[in-house]
Amino acid sequence: MSSDLEHGERDLAAELQSPAAGQVGIPVDAICVGCGQTRVKRAPLAEVSKDLSKDPTELEAEDLTSLKHVCHRCGSATWWNVVAVLSGLLEQERGEEA
Repeated sequence: MSSDLEHGERDLAAELQSPAAGQVGIPVDAICVGCGQTRVKRAPLAEVSKDLSKDPTELEAEDLTSLKHVCHRCGSATWWNVVAVLSGLLEQERGEEA
């Protein structure tokens, strides 16, 4: 599972709830190509997945393309490279909806 990466002291669930993460899509950990910061972002599956038939919880970072999202540090929309699909957070959200 991609969410097993070492994230240090970051609170991924809190980052996901932040408006900076976005409102729609699967939760991913991504790195800004402009400044190098890593943040949780939401990525619309149709924009980043090469295979829309796959269950999002089974996706790996390698399955996804880059996404354009706002970087508050850069002060503009920049490209972000996905480093992990946060399937644990996705499964948690699905559990809350049920």
